[in-house]
Amino acid sequence: MQKTILIHNPHCSKSRNAKDILLEAGIEFVTVDYVNEGLKEKLLKKLPSLLKLSYIEMIRKNEDIFKELNLDGKIVSDKKWITLLMKHPILLERPIFIHNDKAIIGRPPERVLEII
Repeated sequence: MQKTILIHNPHCSKSRNAKDILLEAGIEFVTVDYVNEGLKEKLLKKLPSLLKLSYIEMIRKNEDIFKELNLDGKIVSDKKWITLLMKHPILLERPIFIHNDKAIIGRPPERVLEII
C-alpha cells in the first residue's frame, strides 16, 4: 500500500482535528469519507496488519449498530468482520491514518503524526 490515506468521518470532531493536524503539517493525503463512500474489501483485509490490531480492537463498541447486532462477546471471523464493516462502516474506529505501510488510530488526533 503506497498511498497516504486518512480514513475520515467528517461528522467526528476527532477525525476533523486529525485532518487539520495533517493539513497544518503539510502532509499530502487522500481522504476516504468512509461513512458516505464505504470501505473497500482490499483495504479492510490489510488494516489489521497495518494497525497491528485485531478487528475487534478496531471496532467502536459503543455504536448502536454494535449493540443491535449483539456483537459484544461474540467470536466473529475476520471474513465476517470485513462483511460487517462493508455493510456498517460506522463500526470502524476513526480516524485511521495510513502512511508508508503503517497505520494508526488518531485518538487522540495528534497520534497521526507518530508514523510520519
